[in-house]
Amino acid sequence: MCGRDENDAQDVLQETYLKIFEGKARFDGRSTLKTWLFAVIRRTAAARRRLVWLRNLRFVSADVSGVADDNESAERRVIHSERTSALLRALNRLAARQREVIELVFYHDMTIEEAAGVIGVSVGTARVHYHRAKQRLLSELEAQP
Repeated sequence: MCGRDENDAQDVLQETYLKIFEGKARFDGRSTLKTWLFAVIRRTAAARRRLVWLRNLRFVSADVSGVADDNESAERRVIHSERTSALLRALNRLAARQREVIELVFYHDMTIEEAAGVIGVSVGTARVHYHRAKQRLLSELEAQP
């Protein structure tokens, strides 16, 4: 939700905890606690994203510098950097809901049902977004040279 920027993620979590502590976000029991918490985090991160529109550029540079170790060849780092960039470009081309479902399922280890609750759509809709996102990512990455 924060472009893998640890500082932004910590800020979002702190804002989320403050919302809960101050009573701005209240658990009403209509979903699981985990689903509700992820929904609050998601909304907080979305609000923060609106203010920080350069997050994608920072994510690519942070990922490239964090992956390579001293023993890794320059060629391997370039290849990894190109693959990471291609994946990020493909993810950014997805519709917002498709990208959210993919991120929740793959990066947050949620089921499609839990992701549907976080995003606020039906399970069937989440399944469609998930399926279409995987197809689109595959076609985008296969089209890359």
